[in-house]
Amino acid sequence: MSSVVHLHFPAPHIALIELADRANSNQFTHELVVGLAHALDQAQADPAIHVIVLHGVDNVFCTGGTRDELIGIVEQRIRFDDMPLYRLLLDCEIPVVAAMQGHALGGGLVMGLFADVIVLAEEAVYSANFMKYGFTPGMGATLILPEKFGSALAAEMLLTAGGYQGGELARRGVGVHVSRRKDVVALALRLAREIADKPRASLVLLKRHLTERIRAALPGTVAAERRMHETTFAGSEVRERIDTRFGT
Repeated sequence: MSSVVHLHFPAPHIALIELADRANSNQFTHELVVGLAHALDQAQADPAIHVIVLHGVDNVFCTGGTRDELIGIVEQRIRFDDMPLYRLLLDCEIPVVAAMQGHALGGGLVMGLFADVIVLAEEAVYSANFMKYGFTPGMGATLILPEKFGSALAAEMLLTAGGYQGGELARRGVGVHVSRRKDVVALALRLAREIADKPRASLVLLKRHLTERIRAALPGTVAAERRMHETTFAGSEVRERIDTRFGT
C-alpha cells in the first residue's frame, strides 16, 4: 500500500480511503495517483465492500496537478487525459462518497465531483482555478461542474477561477451536503452506512444507470477540452503564470 494513500475498513461493507500526502498538499504526484488507483481497485475487488468513502487530510482534500505535470502539458510531453485520473471515481463500479473535508483546487475539485455522493466543508475553499494559469479547464471540468453545481454557478467558477468557501456554495444552492469540517467525514460515513446495507449487485446496476449520461458525454467533452488546450497551452504567458504561482 502507498505511504500517502491509506485504505481502511471502518464498518461492514465500507472501505475508507485517505489521501495523506501532507508534504505535497495532496497534489497529483505519481505516488498519490498510483496509490489511489490501487486502493480503489483493491476495495472494489472485494465482494464484501459495497461503498467507498474518500477523504483528504487536515484541511486539504486534493490540490490538483503538480508544476511538473503542467509544464509537461505546456511542452507537449503529456496530456491531461494520458491517465484518466479524473474519472477513477466515475469508473469505480460501486458507489463512492467524496468527503471533501478540505480545500479542493483545479483537478482535485473535478476528481471529487465525479463521486456519486459529495460532502463539502463550510470552511474549505473550492476552486476551478484552471484559468488562473491562463489555460482552459480540463479533466472533464466543463461537464461535471455544471452537472453537480448547476450551469450558472459552474460558468462563474470556471470563468473567474475564484475560490468559494463551502458555506458560500451552500447559500448559492449547490445540491450537495455542506457541513462543518469536523463533521464531514462522520456525515459521509453515515451516508455510506445507509448505502452499504443494500445488495451490492443492485448498487452496481443503479450506479451504472445513474452515471450513463455522464459516461456517454465525457469522451466528447474531454476531446473538446483537449482541443482548447492545444491553443491555450501554446501561449508563453501560461508558462510564466505556472512558474509564478508555483514560486519558481
